[in-house]
Amino acid sequence: MRLMRIGERGAERPVVRVDETNYVDVSDLTPDFGEEFFRSLGIDGLRSEVEARVAAGRTQRFAGERVGSAIARPHQIVGVGMNFADHAAELGLPVPPEPLIFSKSPNSISGPDDDLVTPRDSHKLDYEVELGIVIGRRSMYLADETEAAAAIAGYVLLNDVSEREFQQERSGQFMKGKSAPTFCPTGPWLATPDEFVDIRKLSMTSIVNGEPRQTGSTATMIFGPTFIVQYLSRFMTLEPGDLIATGTPPGVGLGFSPPRFLAPGDTIELAIDGLGTQRQRVVAAS
Repeated sequence: MRLMRIGERGAERPVVRVDETNYVDVSDLTPDFGEEFFRSLGIDGLRSEVEARVAAGRTQRFAGERVGSAIARPHQIVGVGMNFADHAAELGLPVPPEPLIFSKSPNSISGPDDDLVTPRDSHKLDYEVELGIVIGRRSMYLADETEAAAAIAGYVLLNDVSEREFQQERSGQFMKGKSAPTFCPTGPWLATPDEFVDIRKLSMTSIVNGEPRQTGSTATMIFGPTFIVQYLSRFMTLEPGDLIATGTPPGVGLGFSPPRFLAPGDTIELAIDGLGTQRQRVVAAS
């Protein structure tokens, strides 16, 4: 299944995408695709009802509605840094022996095609196409990767936007450069794990102003999704609806010499196989 949220910001309603033109409205079953949905009804509870509605012809056509983030504001967003060997190489950094983790503010989440707002005093705005993991059940001390796989509700496309000066030059944790409003465009949909033959064989791309920048694959991830989920469960409780950003392939603005950062007026397009596309316009903060 492919879960989406459509409608104006703050008034999105949950739907399930049937194909490019049709969806099933499920707002009578759950008010949103957030923590309570994953904790109670969940993917399995939703699936049978959606299948019945599709069989009964209870579908609607998309009509140009805004697409919101694929999930409601999560309890937490956890990022994994340097998780692609070729990305570490472009930055001249060693491959980490364990996942390097950081936090993004949960209110940085935004729709996949919403404007990307440049923070005040920003000079080094960067993009990162990433595979996101959405947690489906409360998890801590998962025994193995099989248990971790069972804890995953699905996957999303996201842009782990970064302000590199805030991140690297302002004396502190990565979170400073990862958490501004609109710094986590997510969606257009959440795809359940059964939608994929192999999550480690998905192409990933980003394009800036029509110029290809990132061309990579989840095949070059150092730590795979199930390993990451099991690993994180050793250090924190993962709650239903939590979002994990799993790292980016080479081609980010910081990796060029000289660096090539985003500026107001730029457009950034991102895609991952099976997870759709995003397009953001960079605008200045008001």
